[in-house]
Amino acid sequence: MATKVFVPRLGEGVDEVTITKWLKQEGDSINELEPLLEVNTDKVDTEIPAPTTGTVLKIIAQEGIAAKVGELLAVIGKPGESVDSSELTVGSVTEKSQVTSQKSVEAKPSTSDLRPSTDLGFISPVVAKIAAEHGVNLSQVSGTGLNGRITKNDVLAFIESRKSKVEGQTPQTANLQPSNLQPGTLIKHTPIRKSIADHMVMSKHTSPHVLTVMEADMSKVAKHRAAHKAQFERDGVNLTFTAYFMAAIVAGLKAFPATNSSWTDEGILVHKNLNLGMAVSLGEDGLIVPVIKGADNFSLLAMARTVNDLATRARNKKLQPDDVKGGTFTLTNHGVSGSLLAFPVINQPQAGILGVGAMQKRVVVIDDAIAIRPMVYMSFVFDHRILDGASADNFLMKVKETLENWI
Repeated sequence: MATKVFVPRLGEGVDEVTITKWLKQEGDSINELEPLLEVNTDKVDTEIPAPTTGTVLKIIAQEGIAAKVGELLAVIGKPGESVDSSELTVGSVTEKSQVTSQKSVEAKPSTSDLRPSTDLGFISPVVAKIAAEHGVNLSQVSGTGLNGRITKNDVLAFIESRKSKVEGQTPQTANLQPSNLQPGTLIKHTPIRKSIADHMVMSKHTSPHVLTVMEADMSKVAKHRAAHKAQFERDGVNLTFTAYFMAAIVAGLKAFPATNSSWTDEGILVHKNLNLGMAVSLGEDGLIVPVIKGADNFSLLAMARTVNDLATRARNKKLQPDDVKGGTFTLTNHGVSGSLLAFPVINQPQAGILGVGAMQKRVVVIDDAIAIRPMVYMSFVFDHRILDGASADNFLMKVKETLENWI
């Protein structure tokens, strides 16, 4: 008997995912727990494994489409096994979410040529939105999805084809000259890039960002790391400087709790828990901020181990949605790419973010004598609604003192 694959609940409060990539196609064989597809939620790409071994008989949800928890994604069974189309309506997109999607379609901007979805079959909110924005008559679009359903790619292909006819270009040439842009190659936005863009714009519109900068002498931290790095490696942990910065931030937040807070209309909410986010670069895909929850309870070894684990899982797309939630303060180590100084954007709804530049040996004056020390710039960007210059500097000074007096 065929096995249905549904959208699982990936974390608390996660009710919807976006299908980003099918790793198997119809007719492909697959083993139990082998990745079947990738979905995205809250900037986290997650692989959904196959619940059984068999052949992918039918793919229901198309790439780029949003699907709610419990909706049908695919059907897996024996090679050549027939799939009763009537069974696909039980607990599937076509039964449960068509009404919801129809309401979403009706709530979108429309044109006089946009026919009701009852004439066209199931129309997803994404397809309806694209069609409305570009004035596409969906009755003129040929669907390649399940039972002739019109997919996002069908609409985009129709738009490019129409554009090429108007401009007298082939579709391939039209792809290189998108409207409202200079000639060039259009790189379509990924869900992560869109999420980052929305969050950053929202943050700059929400908080009055103010920057304060200090530099720290990392001599004692570097000495401590050199003395303990081998010991940590025997425990399977790579002792990075990030662990030291995280520990120093904990000291700063404990000394000045207002820094570990959020703005609300009723007042400043000082968080009980110290949950530290750390920005991890995903290369061209952007970045993600996994969170170390209860960071004030971690030893340096535990902190380093957790930093290693989250960074590795982030780069391998193995994070879970809960791994990026609940942060109360964020560290971004932009120095890994050689940057000395930066003006980070606050990760809402937090009160601030600390940026750490590249560590460099520089000439400094110590006790009226010239010395060479490993120095690092620390950029603290704070929400001026919550913190003033003095309180922000007090926090940053505590971070600096913790690093410079490491034992």
